[in-house]
Amino acid sequence: MTTRIDTRFAELKKANRAGFVTFITAGDPTLETSLEILKGLPGAGADVIELGMPFSDPMADGPTIQLGNLRALKAGITLAKTLDMVRRFREIDDQTPLILMGYFNPIYIFGVESFLTEALRVGIDGLIIVDLPPEEDAELCAPAQRAGLDFIRLAAPTTDDNRLSVLLRGTSGFVYYVSITGITGAAAADPDFVGREVVRIRAHTDLPIAVGFGIREPAQAAAIGRVADAVVVGSALVNQVAQGLSDNGQTKPNLVDGVLRRVGELADGIRRARV
Repeated sequence: MTTRIDTRFAELKKANRAGFVTFITAGDPTLETSLEILKGLPGAGADVIELGMPFSDPMADGPTIQLGNLRALKAGITLAKTLDMVRRFREIDDQTPLILMGYFNPIYIFGVESFLTEALRVGIDGLIIVDLPPEEDAELCAPAQRAGLDFIRLAAPTTDDNRLSVLLRGTSGFVYYVSITGITGAAAADPDFVGREVVRIRAHTDLPIAVGFGIREPAQAAAIGRVADAVVVGSALVNQVAQGLSDNGQTKPNLVDGVLRRVGELADGIRRARV
């Protein structure tokens, strides 16, 4: 079965350009504001969207995304509201691939079977669950793929070839290469090192390779876009949300425009990468 993710990466390959994968946190800083951002992302230049499922203990994320999670939880976001947010997005966009990213605990509490049913109903295309290793595939990966959702794995500089082979057995959609060791929003990605790693991973799989972590500026995104199939930016966009808040946490009038303008700047950099 061809998925939205497959179709989008085939389109990107035909156009000879890297894709732009954007990450925002559902409900940050409020449900309606994040929905407005979500609806504007494709027009601003996003090819694929990752939507974070807020969680109280996002251990793989740095302070920027941790604070985004806390803002969303304070605003009353839940997994059910996140799924409904996707449903409302699909009322205006049936083409852009949308992936839920986060941790297993909220899904476990929701109920795996109920979650997968709802995810398919509202139009989710894939999952990135950072705390479920291949040894736990029976918990979610296998049932998700049987249901028709892609399950996207993360590989890192510390992932040797033996472990990579294990990871790829349960991976579909694309491979997400974490360009640095550590948490999100930390050091900057090194394009030369990333390029060598992409070549190494391509020796093991035909799946597209998206690279994220440590990418904040258009020039950085362009450099990664020259060696990878897609560029992932998250912390820079969540930080842009934070900059659109007043000192007492109120939303400034230009918050949404500021985030979408930043997306456009990054998208332009990526699209110039192979010209």
